[in-house]
Amino acid sequence: MTRPLPTIGAALLVDDLETLAPWLIEGQRDVEIQDFIFPERLDGDWQMQVDRARTLLEGHTGRLGIHGPFMGFSIATPDPAIRAAVKQRLRQGLDIAVALGATQMVVHSPYTTWSYNNLDKDFGARTRMTEYCHLTMGDAVRQAEDHGITLVIENIEDKDPMDRLHLANSFETDAVAVSIDTGHAHYAHGTTGAPPVDYFVTAAGDRLAHVHVQDADGYADRHWRPGMGTVNWHAVFAALATLPQSPHLVLELADNSQLRAGADWLIAQGLAR
Repeated sequence: MTRPLPTIGAALLVDDLETLAPWLIEGQRDVEIQDFIFPERLDGDWQMQVDRARTLLEGHTGRLGIHGPFMGFSIATPDPAIRAAVKQRLRQGLDIAVALGATQMVVHSPYTTWSYNNLDKDFGARTRMTEYCHLTMGDAVRQAEDHGITLVIENIEDKDPMDRLHLANSFETDAVAVSIDTGHAHYAHGTTGAPPVDYFVTAAGDRLAHVHVQDADGYADRHWRPGMGTVNWHAVFAALATLPQSPHLVLELADNSQLRAGADWLIAQGLAR
């Protein structure tokens, strides 16, 4: 039996729903709202933006997530004062996810190229980094469990695709899983010698719950629509097809006016619907 093609959705701002909501609702596509990464939105009247999103998405029964806060911090911060601020931001993000009815929130990986080259140099450094993540995320994980939300850890500078997997598994809960950003993985492959993007998919395996789909050139974080860069999309989607689950699959582009064109390109390639 042939497995159905995955349905491609979109990561976008609430303003973009004014034009794209009909397309998303018609296909019951995955949606990720990204307004709540901005500190001014978190500290402002976010409920008004949540209400607007819910109105524009009326009739949408597809999967819904948000991109959580990440600007200016690491979930592995060793500083207790900074950690308190990060915990507050994660709590705010999850409060918003609950109000919106989202079932996922994206958080950024703490791993960098420096981590890859240095964490195993100093005895206990890797363990301490995991412990810092637990100190920072522990309350958020419990909050996510209480509300049926999954925190998905997205690769940013990650060179070893197993690092995030080990971190996610260390929480011993389905409320923490793995995300892949295809352009970030392609940057790491082209610039730092990381494996190609499809290897990231295979490494994540049944713990992969979310994918940001963007094309790049292996040098910078381009967020181009698929077909504009050098990501091997056939290999990526072949790897996705081997998974026992269907991760949230959303285009995340620098130019949201290109979201439909990006989806159309993947559909024309026979990779998605």
